Amino acid sequence: MMNIRPIKTEEDYHNAISRIEELWGAKKDTPEGDESDLLVTLVESYEMKHYPIAPPDPIDAIKFRMEQMGLTNADMEKFLGSQSRVSEVLNRKRRLSLGMIKSLYKGLKIPAEILLA
Repeated sequence: MMNIRPIKTEEDYHNAISRIEELWGAKKDTPEGDESDLLVTLVESYEMKHYPIAPPDPIDAIKFRMEQMGLTNADMEKFLGSQSRVSEVLNRKRRLSLGMIKSLYKGLKIPAEILLA
């Protein structure tokens, strides 16, 4: 029978991880599968609260999207302005303006909350 409680301490967290490992491969819709699902949900909640992942750096996000889409610095002029402005932004010598953020959001689908960070 399951005895699942909220994860409040590091010890609780490590015990839950160990139990998940024991239950690894449990069949869905079985008591073990249900226990595993509940523990994973509790562990994820604990990790989000105690080990938050910082949003990516805006310039790193732009460079990543450029790489994904095969874009060059010249391609970025339509989003950021002149060639020198693209260079300044990508080399962190100029901050993104609101206009640039809107253009990158619309054109490259980079989330605004990342660009505003």
